[in-house]
Amino acid sequence: MIGLAIDSSSQIPRDLVDEYRVEVVPITVTIDEEPFREGVDLDADAFYEMVGDPLPDIGTSQPSPGEFGEAFEALMAKGATEILCVTVADQHSGTFNSARIAAETTTVPVRLVDSGTMSFGVTACFWEAATAIANGTSLETAAQKAEALSPEIASTFILQSLDQVRKMGRVDLDEIDEVGVYVTKGADFTVAGNGSTIEELSQLMLDQVPTDIEVRTGVCLAAPDMLPYSEILEADLKARDNVVGTLRYRIGPSVAAHTGPGTAGLFWWPANR
Repeated sequence: MIGLAIDSSSQIPRDLVDEYRVEVVPITVTIDEEPFREGVDLDADAFYEMVGDPLPDIGTSQPSPGEFGEAFEALMAKGATEILCVTVADQHSGTFNSARIAAETTTVPVRLVDSGTMSFGVTACFWEAATAIANGTSLETAAQKAEALSPEIASTFILQSLDQVRKMGRVDLDEIDEVGVYVTKGADFTVAGNGSTIEELSQLMLDQVPTDIEVRTGVCLAAPDMLPYSEILEADLKARDNVVGTLRYRIGPSVAAHTGPGTAGLFWWPANR
C-alpha cells in the first residue's frame, strides 16, 4: 500500500483528501503573533472573519520535521508500506526540507516530490500521482509523473491586497502596480491586462486558458465576496469542450497570507498526459 501526504499550502479540497485518504500536514499561520495550524485550528472562513481592513500582521511558517513524521506514522498505522509526499516548491519554503528530515528516520521508503509550484499547483501534481497510483502505477513512476507535470501547470489570477503582496514578497512587484490579471507558468510571470468590472477581469482570466488542448482546471474561492468571480469562471469552463474537469478549491490562510483576501483566479494543466 502506498500512503499519501501533502502540505496544507496545497489548498487540497476535502473531496480529494477523502478520496485518496491523504494526510495533510498543516502550515502554521500567525495572526498578530498568535499561531494557528491551517485546517486544524483555523479554517478559511474563520481566517477571513479575522482579517478585516486594515489587515493584521500575518505570517506563515513551514511544518516541523516532527509534524511530517507524525503524518508518516499515521499512514504506516493504516498499512502503508511506501509513502509519496508532495510539497510546495522548495525554493519558496522550508517545507520540503522538513519532509526530507522526517523521511530519513521513517522506517518505510518515502518518495518526496518537490512540486516546483505553489497553492493548487501542488494539488495538481499530487492528483496526477495519486491517480496513477490508483491505476496500479508504482511509487517511483507516480512520483515521476508528478514531477513531469510541474512545468506544465499554469495559473491566472487577480490580486487586490497589494500591500499584503508587497509585504510577503512572493511575487515580483516590478510587474505589479495595479489590480489586474496576471499569468504564471513555471518561472514565467506576465501581465495579461486590467479591467474595471468583475466581468472584464473574469474574461481576461478565461482568455488565458488554452482552447486547443484538453485541460483540467481548478477555480479558487478566497474571501466570500469573491464568489462572483468563481461562479463566472466555473460556468465558462464547464461549458468548454476541451475542459475535461474543473474543481473548486478554497484559498485558505497559508496562501491568503501572501496574496491577501481579494484574490480570484484559476489553475490549469494538460489532461490525459
